[in-house]
Amino acid sequence: MIPAMMRGSSQQLMGIPGPQKILKTVGSLWLSQTTNENDNLRTSSSCPLSEISCQANFHGQDTCCFNYPGGQMLQTQFWDVDPPLGPEDAWTIHGLWPDHCNGGFDQFCDSKRKYSNISLIIVDAGRGDLLEYMSEYWKDFRGDDNNLWQHEWNKHGTCVSTLEPDCYEDYLPQQDVVDYFDKTVEVYKELPSYEFLANAGIIPSQTQTYALADIEAALEQAHGDPVTIRCRNGAINEIWYYFNIAGSLQSGEFIPAGPDGQKSNCPSRGIKYPLKHARPEPTRTTTIGNPEPTAPGTPFAGRGNLIVERLNRKHGCIISFGTWFSSGTCATFRAEKLSGDLFTLNSSKGPCAFERDALTCGPHVNKPSEFTAKDGKLAYSDHTTFYAQNPPKGRTQSNVYASQGGRPIEIEITWVSK
Repeated sequence: MIPAMMRGSSQQLMGIPGPQKILKTVGSLWLSQTTNENDNLRTSSSCPLSEISCQANFHGQDTCCFNYPGGQMLQTQFWDVDPPLGPEDAWTIHGLWPDHCNGGFDQFCDSKRKYSNISLIIVDAGRGDLLEYMSEYWKDFRGDDNNLWQHEWNKHGTCVSTLEPDCYEDYLPQQDVVDYFDKTVEVYKELPSYEFLANAGIIPSQTQTYALADIEAALEQAHGDPVTIRCRNGAINEIWYYFNIAGSLQSGEFIPAGPDGQKSNCPSRGIKYPLKHARPEPTRTTTIGNPEPTAPGTPFAGRGNLIVERLNRKHGCIISFGTWFSSGTCATFRAEKLSGDLFTLNSSKGPCAFERDALTCGPHVNKPSEFTAKDGKLAYSDHTTFYAQNPPKGRTQSNVYASQGGRPIEIEITWVSK
């Protein structure tokens, strides 16, 4: 929730513009009566064909269009369990860091743009939605989220060359701050680490341990380039994803890249991936390397995730509307027992059913479908094979069908209890 005490928040809710919008209106009136003295200010929209940072040598390029010297951008994420932070099925944001291409970095680059009121800046820009998301997914282990946000901006954001105020055609005060946090959240949403790992059978557990090579392989496959894994006391604690950028941070293309010399500090085997909230688990064998974890709990009972398997490999999951997705957080479903072996499924959107042969969940479903479990797999009309026209890719989702009907993709659906 956005703090109610913030005056900027109250202004937005009452429809009264914040200081930035007032400044923009006044500034526009003033600019209309003056010469075009700002025409020489550089913007990403006026940049020529963008060169890729760290892949092109610096030879005097416009640093409003070419990130330099911080051309290697790291999106970093936390898995905090003591205290537990964020949703149980999501990593949280640490920051977005502009490293040098050789692994060095600058910090606290502009004392004139040092801010401590990040929440108010974001709300006054009319981005209460951004602040609400950050309040859930960008968490500080000391309980002071705003302190973490101001640290990330002051230390790292001020060192992004394309965020310099003179890179904007019509710069509004603190517009660079909002752009930094908005872009960080945008990149984070494309990197659902919990799902990347779950798709490879790597899920939080109080007993299971994993091999570093397996964790790295799962994340590299999803990201497209190697990542850096960091551990604390033998438990996975942080992931660093690397990017080069073609163009500015604000509007350029983030291109996956390999580490800039940073190394993992994790052991090669026996890495813990603890639950955020510990709960009893049934006894099972603990595997040090090449783990094959089994889903805890009774299949299709209580709360859990619907994991999609294709060709005997995990490939994404079913999300809350009933569609198949491979690049987001798995939805939590609730299995409600009926008579005998029958049960229904409900997501946060509502009950689930096959309507016109396609799986769908939501308040529009009047009669939920009845399911059973066979050999640990979801069964509908006594069949455990489901179909899709195409597998999901990136942000694209795929419908799941009960009958083949010329659809070439065959899948099965299993259950991971929560």
